[in-house]
Amino acid sequence: MFASALRLLPPETAHRLALWGLARGLGPRISPPEDPGLRVELWGRSFSHPIGLAAGFDKNAVAVPGLFALGFGFVEVGAVTPRPQPGNPQPRLFRLTPDRAIVNRMGFNNAGLEAARAELSGLPEHPGPVGVNLGANKDSEDRAADYEAGIRAFAPLADFLTINVSSPNTERLRDLQGAAALDALLGRCLDLRDSLKAEGKGAAPILLKIAPDLGASELADVAEICLARRIDGIVATNTTLSLRDRLKDSQRDEKGGLSGAPLFELSTQVLRDLRRLTRGEIPLIGVGGVSTPEQAWTKIRAGASLVQIYSAMIYEGPGLAVRIARGLPALMKRDGFRSVSEAVGTEKP
Repeated sequence: MFASALRLLPPETAHRLALWGLARGLGPRISPPEDPGLRVELWGRSFSHPIGLAAGFDKNAVAVPGLFALGFGFVEVGAVTPRPQPGNPQPRLFRLTPDRAIVNRMGFNNAGLEAARAELSGLPEHPGPVGVNLGANKDSEDRAADYEAGIRAFAPLADFLTINVSSPNTERLRDLQGAAALDALLGRCLDLRDSLKAEGKGAAPILLKIAPDLGASELADVAEICLARRIDGIVATNTTLSLRDRLKDSQRDEKGGLSGAPLFELSTQVLRDLRRLTRGEIPLIGVGGVSTPEQAWTKIRAGASLVQIYSAMIYEGPGLAVRIARGLPALMKRDGFRSVSEAVGTEKP
């Protein structure tokens, strides 16, 4: 009922109101399933089930306990930039209801690193892993230094850190996915993390979030660099700049990244390709268009150890993560698996 009422409001107003309520403990409390077959052990962390919240909903880490109360297995906050920034002019968030999709051009709007760090530092013990998505300021002259600032701030606090070079809403950010730039960036980030670890100042795993719009050779380069640099994981994928010709909503040509149902096939194919290119040696998080247990299961069989959702909650309501997680055991049993982890990457060619 509440989710339906929020959809009557302008998208960004609805988002702010939902976040305000969750930050004050006013959201629902939904118990996640307690099934040992759903448990995932990754990076030395334990996930009660594999369905998590993608970055973008809680940019400033103000509602982490309220989000876990919705039954998520893990939560990723951010993107966080070193300095506060307002993001792009409004309107910048659009519901494409007939397409079960969202277009956004938010532009890394957030309160900055210090605000998010204060929120995370003050958290009580939470029931699942918390990741921090790291971005670069729009006007930064050294974007790699921005990511390094995020690593210094959050390595002691986060269960994983995601280097986000794939948002389409910060000019030239996606250029960092090019082979030379990406290799240099990951080298700096991983060296810093290792130095902090040696000093006892945090050892958070480092992940890379990529776009779904990379060509075959570009994706192969990303995989090769990630293998060589021994990155801890890859998040596949961010929003897309493509797929507009198949949409029905009149807002389909709004500038920004497209997420939601239309992204499912494209993002899953990127996930499938990454699993092959990395030979299963790098853990993958699958995100893009998931709204059902069957779709989450497809991501897992295609190579995802964990799955994230976000846009589908706008249409399916706040209990979606638990509904998806509760549907997985029947699919595991159907296909002869005793656990989610056993099924990862077992899709037949």
